[in-house]
Amino acid sequence: MPYNESMLEKKIHNVRFAINGIKIAWREEFSFKLEVFAALLVALLGWFFAISTIEWLTVVFMIGLVLSAEVFNTALEELCDKFQSDPDPHIAKIKDLAAAAVLLASATAFIVGVIIFLPRLLFLV
Repeated sequence: MPYNESMLEKKIHNVRFAINGIKIAWREEFSFKLEVFAALLVALLGWFFAISTIEWLTVVFMIGLVLSAEVFNTALEELCDKFQSDPDPHIAKIKDLAAAAVLLASATAFIVGVIIFLPRLLFLV
């Protein structure tokens, strides 16, 4: 299928929608702001310690995983709240599972950070 201008326009619109989603997460989710701040701090540490290419790939992957999990969690919470405002055990379960995904991603990112940065930090002491 040849690539035409309307396909390009659709892709541009998709990117705009995605950027809007990031703006919403930034505006409405304090956790997202904390995670972005942590990501910037980790990036500064990576630059300071001149971590290897594979370490950079791992760090960038983990940052993307955590931020993506947070956005998915927020989207699921919004969806659940839209269709069920009264307390419901199924909705609570869905929200808990989505929050667990963020916790697992964050804990994994923390462990990766410890493995990469702790030896370097201890060397400074």
